[in-house]
Amino acid sequence: MGRIGIIGVGHTKFGKRSDASLRELAFEAYSSALDDADMDSSKIDGSVVCSATHYDKQRSPAGVVAEYLGLNPQPTFNVEAACASSAVGLRTGWALVSSKLHDVMAVVGVQKMTELSSEEIQELMGRAGDVMWESPFGTTMPAYYAMYATAHMAKYGTTEEQMALVTVKNRKYGSKNPNAMFQKPITTEEVLKSRPVSAPLKLFDCCANADGAACLIIANAEKAKKLTDRPVWVAGLGLASSPMSLAGRTGPLTSFDVTKNAAKAAYQMAGVGPNDVDVAEVHDSFSITEILNYEDLGFAKPGSGTRLLEKGETELGGKIPVNIDGGLISKGHPVGATGASQLFALTRQLRGEAGSTQVDGAKLGLAQNIGGIGMYSAVTILRA
Repeated sequence: MGRIGIIGVGHTKFGKRSDASLRELAFEAYSSALDDADMDSSKIDGSVVCSATHYDKQRSPAGVVAEYLGLNPQPTFNVEAACASSAVGLRTGWALVSSKLHDVMAVVGVQKMTELSSEEIQELMGRAGDVMWESPFGTTMPAYYAMYATAHMAKYGTTEEQMALVTVKNRKYGSKNPNAMFQKPITTEEVLKSRPVSAPLKLFDCCANADGAACLIIANAEKAKKLTDRPVWVAGLGLASSPMSLAGRTGPLTSFDVTKNAAKAAYQMAGVGPNDVDVAEVHDSFSITEILNYEDLGFAKPGSGTRLLEKGETELGGKIPVNIDGGLISKGHPVGATGASQLFALTRQLRGEAGSTQVDGAKLGLAQNIGGIGMYSAVTILRA
C-alpha cells in the first residue's frame, strides 16, 4: 500500500466567529490550505467534510460545504464522530486515497457552536452519552469528566493544583498562537479560584465551545511528490471505540481503554513506540483529560502523568512537548474541526514552520483525539 502525504494545511481563527457562517469558515480554511500547497482546486477529486451535525440547523453539511468550495460534481463524504470527527475524517480520506478511488482529497473539519446558548450546548453535548440510560438523567460533558478526575484523585492522589498546571501550560503556549481563542497566560491561583463547574473541575479546567475550521489536503505518494517538496507522511492510524454508557465499561474511571487500543494500533502501523514521539497534540477538553492521555499513550506510567507536568517534561524543550499550540483549553473546541487543528499543528512542526514554539529536530508527531466521553479515540502518527 502506497504512502499518503499531507501536502497542504489551513486553519481559521477559533472563537466566536459571528463574521462567518459554517460554509464561510470551511472556505477560509480550505482556501488557506490551497495556498499552503500552492495549488488550485482543480486537482481536488473528492472531499471529506467533518462536522458534528447536531449543532447545526443544516442537515448533511457536506453538501453545502462542497458546493461553497466549488467541489461539485466530485464526491463528498460527511463524517461524524463527535469531537473526533476530523481525525476520523483523515482516516476516511486516507482509506479512499489508498484504495485508488481518489488521488487528492480535501479533509475539512468545521463547526459553528457559539450561536447556541450554553444551556443548549450542554444539553446537546450530553447526548454524546447514551440517550436511553444516561443523558436523560442530566449528565453533561463536565460531569462525565469530573467523575474521571475524582477517580484519578482517589486512586493516585492527583490534586486540583496538578490539574491546574495543564491549563497554565496550555494558556502560556496559546498566547503565542494567533488562531487561539484565548491568548492570555493564566496562573495556577487563577485556575483554582475560578468558579466551580462540576467538582473538582472549575471554569478554567474546561475548554470553551468555539466556531472554526481546519483543512488538510492529502494525496498519494506520486501526486504528493509532484505537488510539493515538503509532504508530511501519514505513518500510523489507530481508531477504537467503547460502549456509549459508562455502565457498559469495565474497570475504574482512571484511564480510557479506547485510547490505549487506538494507540497500540497506531504505534504498530508506524513501527514506533511512545519514546520515539518528538511532539504531541492530545485531547485536553478538560485538564484531567490531558493527564489521562499522557498515561494512556504510554508517555507516563499509570498515576504518574502529573510528574511530567511538574518536571516540565511536556513543555517546549522537555522530553515530550504536548499541546504547545495551546490545546483545546486555549484554542477553543469547535468539535468538528479539533482533530484537523491538531494535525495542522503537527504538520507545521514537522515542516519546521512552528516559529517560537518549534520543537528542534521534530521528525515524528502524534495526535490523539477523543470523541465524546471516550466512545471513540483516534491516534494519528505523522512523519516528516
